[in-house]
Amino acid sequence: MTQLEMARQGQISDLVRQAAAAENIEPEILRQKIAAGTAVICRNNKHTNGRPLAVGEGLRTKTNANLGTSQDDTSIDKELEKAKVAAAAGADALMDLSTGGPIDEIRAAIIAETDLCIGSVPLYQAACDAVITQGKPIVDMTVEDIFAGVKKHLEDGVDFITVHCGVTRETVSRMDREGRLLEVVSRGGSFTVGWMDYNNAENPLYEFYDRLLELVRPYDAVLSLGDGFRPGCLADATDRAQIQELIILGELTQRAQDAGIQVMIEGPGHMALNQIEANIKLQKRLCHGAPFYVLGPLVTDIAPGYDHITSAIGGTVAAAAGADFLCYVTPSEHLRLPTVQDVHEGVMAVRIAAHAADIVKGIPGAIDQDNAMAVYRKKLDWEGQYSVSIDPEKAKHWRDESGVDESHGACTMCGSLCAYKVMDGREKKKAV
Repeated sequence: MTQLEMARQGQISDLVRQAAAAENIEPEILRQKIAAGTAVICRNNKHTNGRPLAVGEGLRTKTNANLGTSQDDTSIDKELEKAKVAAAAGADALMDLSTGGPIDEIRAAIIAETDLCIGSVPLYQAACDAVITQGKPIVDMTVEDIFAGVKKHLEDGVDFITVHCGVTRETVSRMDREGRLLEVVSRGGSFTVGWMDYNNAENPLYEFYDRLLELVRPYDAVLSLGDGFRPGCLADATDRAQIQELIILGELTQRAQDAGIQVMIEGPGHMALNQIEANIKLQKRLCHGAPFYVLGPLVTDIAPGYDHITSAIGGTVAAAAGADFLCYVTPSEHLRLPTVQDVHEGVMAVRIAAHAADIVKGIPGAIDQDNAMAVYRKKLDWEGQYSVSIDPEKAKHWRDESGVDESHGACTMCGSLCAYKVMDGREKKKAV
């Protein structure tokens, strides 16, 4: 049986016990969430070195780091270094989005590098195999090519796969009738739209959805229903194409869960701040509480080089409103393949967003680290402050390089005029 089927029959699997322990909750609570479809366990049966990751309602907000080569940069070594850096920085999951070089080898190497949850977009592989290996255009992919790509990733142990099943001919027509500034910015979505137009056919992952479910079932991987019509700019957010796709994903969620397959939903995208909460609530309603995995949202379009910040702002609002899984955005989004340092900055930004949201959600223990920081700051205990910092090395480096005069124990901002020292003197006087 799958994890969903076991949970619905009242059985607590070993994976559920492990994931519950990591969440500091009772296994029975997690089982109930999985049974209801409001949480999932990401762990492919083939991913023998992977630890199970629980994502969903009432759980700590999880974070993902995207990795992967491009046709302009095919270095396996660089991607493995990024994987190590992302893991060390505290990412919960890695997505391999490679589209250049020996893709199979890269994916296998990333899976072997850490015990983190692994995601992928199999359609990228199918497209690359068509173009590079078979020498034919993407639009000449066959249905068998597409499903072979899915099979390959599942067999390699990928824990969750993004599939753009809601990109249909009807949804495309709605987009065309309304109009968009950026049309389709999802790479997988654009491949699918191009394929449908050229072949005058329906999206195979939608038309043959039952076949997809049967393919996933033996691996017990999670279907991450992708948002092919996610808005690529503020002007396109919450339009008919985006909402129509979400309606379809809600229907596909029920079909998958009826077949014993776990599902999460992917979401926007670029979106004005005042639309984010409504989008989260709409997704939760239409998809019956299935976990929501969001990219950003990016709350402005004009900050290339700083999109880890625009993403963290939107991600905090989204997660506080109920999003369960945040995909990082690096400073190099829209500009280049991220460097190792970009990956580190992106993970830190998204972890800050997730943590800030968990405090709002009331996740048990979320605020404890903040309270500890307050105590250490009051005491001017710098080692203590580093120990509870989200990025201890950076905090220590910045203080050390400031040339602080340690005789007063404060920092170079206030020195001997430090407010903590003033208040400490007041407390000592009161004690006397």
